[in-house]
Amino acid sequence: MSDTATKLINEAARLIVDRGYNGFSYADLAECVGIRKPSIHHHFPSKVDLVVAVVERQRASIRARIDALENGASDAMTQLLAYVEYWTRCIDDQSASFCLAGVLAVELPGLPPAVGAAVRGHFNDLGKWLERLMVLGREQGTIKLELEPKMSSQFFQTSIYGAMVMARAYGDPGKFNAVTDTFLARMRTDGQD
Repeated sequence: MSDTATKLINEAARLIVDRGYNGFSYADLAECVGIRKPSIHHHFPSKVDLVVAVVERQRASIRARIDALENGASDAMTQLLAYVEYWTRCIDDQSASFCLAGVLAVELPGLPPAVGAAVRGHFNDLGKWLERLMVLGREQGTIKLELEPKMSSQFFQTSIYGAMVMARAYGDPGKFNAVTDTFLARMRTDGQD
C-alpha cells in the first residue's frame, strides 16, 4: 500500500470515529490529507472501498493483537484485562476514543452492504475470541461465569462498548473504567477488584 493510501486510511479512520460514516466526505478527507479529491479516487474509487479498507485494516490489527495475547498470556483473565487496558489507554490518551467498528455499528441500517459485512466481521471476530476466553477461563478457574460462555462473551462485549458510550457521552474517560471494573469484578475468581 502506498504512503498516500495509508494516510487516507489513517485519516478516514479518525474521521469515522469522530463523525461516523455519513459525517465525512472525500472533500473533508482531501482537505485533511492535503490532496485533491481525484487523488483519493485513484486509491479508493468509492467511499465504500475506502471504509471497507479502514475496517479490514482494523480487523487485521485486532486479529494480530488477539494472536499475540493468545500466544503470550497464560490465562484467560489476563487476556481480558489486557483487552480492557488497551481501551483504557486509547480512551485516556484519545488515540482512539471509541472503536471504529462500534461507531459504524450504530449506523449499520444505513450503511452500504459491503461496509456492513466488514463491521459484522469485526464483531464476529471479537465475539469468537471472547467466547474462547470464557471457555478457557472457566476451565482454568480464572473466570466465573453466571451464564454459558457465548452469552457471557456477549455480555462482556456489550459492557465494553457500553462503557465506551458512557465515557464519550460524559466526556469522562473514568466512566469507562467504572463500568468495566464493575463487570470484571463479577467475573474474577481471585477476589481482586
